[in-house]
Amino acid sequence: MLRRRQLVGSLALCMACAVQAQNASAPMTIVVPYAAGGPLDKSARILAEGAQAQLGPIQVQNKPGAGGNLGADTVAKAPKSGNLLVMGAVATHAVNPWLYKNFPYDPVKDFTPIVLVARTPNVLVMSAERAKALGISSTTDLVKYMKAHPDQLKYGSGGNGSIGHIAGEMFKSLTNTRMPHAPFQGAGPALKALQDGGVDIVFDNLASSLPLIQGGKLKALGVTSLGSDDALPHVPSINSEVPGFNVSTWFGLFAPATLPATDAQKYATAFSKAMHSPAGKAQFQKMGLTPEELTLGGFGSFVRSELGKYEFLIKAAKIHID
Repeated sequence: MLRRRQLVGSLALCMACAVQAQNASAPMTIVVPYAAGGPLDKSARILAEGAQAQLGPIQVQNKPGAGGNLGADTVAKAPKSGNLLVMGAVATHAVNPWLYKNFPYDPVKDFTPIVLVARTPNVLVMSAERAKALGISSTTDLVKYMKAHPDQLKYGSGGNGSIGHIAGEMFKSLTNTRMPHAPFQGAGPALKALQDGGVDIVFDNLASSLPLIQGGKLKALGVTSLGSDDALPHVPSINSEVPGFNVSTWFGLFAPATLPATDAQKYATAFSKAMHSPAGKAQFQKMGLTPEELTLGGFGSFVRSELGKYEFLIKAAKIHID
């Protein structure tokens, strides 16, 4: 009997070692469905570093393509043993489902929301030199100029169907103005074109533009949320000058729908703790971001609300991608 117990104990120990070895060789992976270097990528790396003490090794994998759909779809269809999460965003979970004719996943049914990481407005920017030359220092000035000079200003965006594109079309509709759209392969190239004079305005992610605004290279005319932002307290919201304008960027972690509820709770607790730790908050603050509080069901309700909002906006703007 003693020998049998020893054998059983040895087998259990070996099985535990095998599980540990398997976990070590296949750590949790956060898929970022965009190129490295952007706010989502940086945020994923902050969370991976901060949560590894609770969850074990976490790696970040960039899988860009199809406006974020490629990376999100990889996680939506991941096997139970895949141990994958995705840093989803307003594009992958609220905008793209209404843009693409053959959309590959269900943004609600195929995912378990874990934690909303951050919400940040976009910011309407011009090059400081161009704004000064045209006498534009506010959104109201911009609208007056556009009405007096229709089609003479061009706006750039990170591509057809991007938040910058939607914001531009919404702005034109609410102000009854005209300006052509120049789509680029990502927000970075659009911002570069703005600085080089290839386009005149861009609705850019605040976290990307903030250093250029603070350095005096870009002029911020307004933020795209309903109110002002703590990172730019003296820049008014566009909504205060163009009533009804409200387009913000958000992003957060999602797991496949097959993730057990106990694991979802464990992940939400660990990542929320990482976000709100002193080190985590300091790193987010450098990007002009404030960590959010929504997790699990609350985050899921938020996503469904955003999905409905962008259905209306995109259908009204008649934007689609085949």
